[in-house]
Amino acid sequence: MPDLKPAYLIHGEDHGAIAERRARLRALAEAHGDAASVELFDGDAGTPAAVAAALCAMTFALGRRVIVVDGVERWKQAEVEQHLTGALRELPPETTLALFAREDARAKAPPAIHAAVKAAGGQIVAQATVKPWELPRWVREQARGLGLELDAAAAAALVAQVGERQQRLLRELEKLALGGVGSAGPVRVSVEDVRRAARSGEQRAYALADALVGGDGRAATLAYVRLRQQGERLPGLTYTMASRLREALAVALRLQDGASAADVRRGLRMPAKAAERFVAVLARADPERLRGALAALADLELDSRGGAQVSAWRDGRAMLGEDTLALRAIAAMTA
Repeated sequence: MPDLKPAYLIHGEDHGAIAERRARLRALAEAHGDAASVELFDGDAGTPAAVAAALCAMTFALGRRVIVVDGVERWKQAEVEQHLTGALRELPPETTLALFAREDARAKAPPAIHAAVKAAGGQIVAQATVKPWELPRWVREQARGLGLELDAAAAAALVAQVGERQQRLLRELEKLALGGVGSAGPVRVSVEDVRRAARSGEQRAYALADALVGGDGRAATLAYVRLRQQGERLPGLTYTMASRLREALAVALRLQDGASAADVRRGLRMPAKAAERFVAVLARADPERLRGALAALADLELDSRGGAQVSAWRDGRAMLGEDTLALRAIAAMTA
């Protein structure tokens, strides 16, 4: 295993970059099997007192012990000083404490945890977001590192098409760079190249939605994982899935009521071949399954926005990550 520092604090407003760093750290530890153990703390279990108790507890695990803590942006200065500052001064050997704070204007990792991590010989990494008006210049700088050359218009078009999330912009630049593999010198990217790539991303999102409509759980799961890897956000995917499922239910009900496939196809706002395939799938679909899929999707939106805690029977979902919630919902929608 590569050398790990005793402690890390990864914080900032770029939540996508923070999630990627967390995933890399966990994968690095788990890839070594018995050489490391990984413990996760989040929600009510991820308090300064609970983390301090874990650091002080004896363990029989062999190799490095990695403790991953989410939600540090919710910690209070006094709680850190009371429970964790001393524990970090006496970190056990072969132990790494990785703290992750997804910050915004109202929630920040307290100064005490910055000081404690620094005093423990750890590393602090700030994942700051770029101001919206600075994004086109930032895009051009990142593009040059990938062997791409974007002019001001192409960079502005990419931001307009993709949005302001830096991780999503990087994923789109990486895809554009893959298209130029083997080229000598920088690859020039035009506004049309950017628009073509954006249309391709939209098509992949609709491929996920169509897999749900057709009840193909394997294809839907693979499509979801690939979309998330390229930086798509769950709320945007949820919107696309809901739109397609509502359209599918309306088509299935029209077909059930006796409307001809030709009439239904003419009312769809999609290419002729795509409309033909869509209607053919829905001619065999059960409207009740589509209603159930929409209900499962509504539950996913509630759960992924923190609503799992509003009633007792949903409490078990409150601790699950949004990808776990989404994959469970996909399984339910395609069952």
